[in-house]
Amino acid sequence: MWRYLAIGAAGIMLAGGGVLLWRSDAAGPEIPAPTQVAASDADGSALSPPPAASEKTREEKRFGRYDKDKDGKITRDEYMASRRKAYAKLDANGDGRLSFDEWSAKTSERFAKADADRSNILTPAEFATTKVQRKTVRPAPCIPEADG
Repeated sequence: MWRYLAIGAAGIMLAGGGVLLWRSDAAGPEIPAPTQVAASDADGSALSPPPAASEKTREEKRFGRYDKDKDGKITRDEYMASRRKAYAKLDANGDGRLSFDEWSAKTSERFAKADADRSNILTPAEFATTKVQRKTVRPAPCIPEADG
């Protein structure tokens, strides 16, 4: 019952707002165009415009990270270099083969650390300790404008 009453009230308010907008002055107040003011330094002389930065697209930057020898081409070895580094970190014994234990080492360590009673079973309380800790992003500090 309350749901229908709330929907009805919202509809009446929406219709009232539409009537107010329809009856308002369509032209609105005249707003003057902003004037352009030239920047100047302390002695009153005009400042020169800042130098234009060369813009690289995201793709050009990504290409530059892969092109290690800067010859304008990416070889297969250059493309696979980042994957080789990640693989080498996982290949603990350095034999060039990745076993399941090497691949799952971090997960196994996390489980062992969380299993406080060493029962090889995680209780809900133990499992809660495996939660990934995310860094919270703090909002930028507000700097109040100086009056004057």
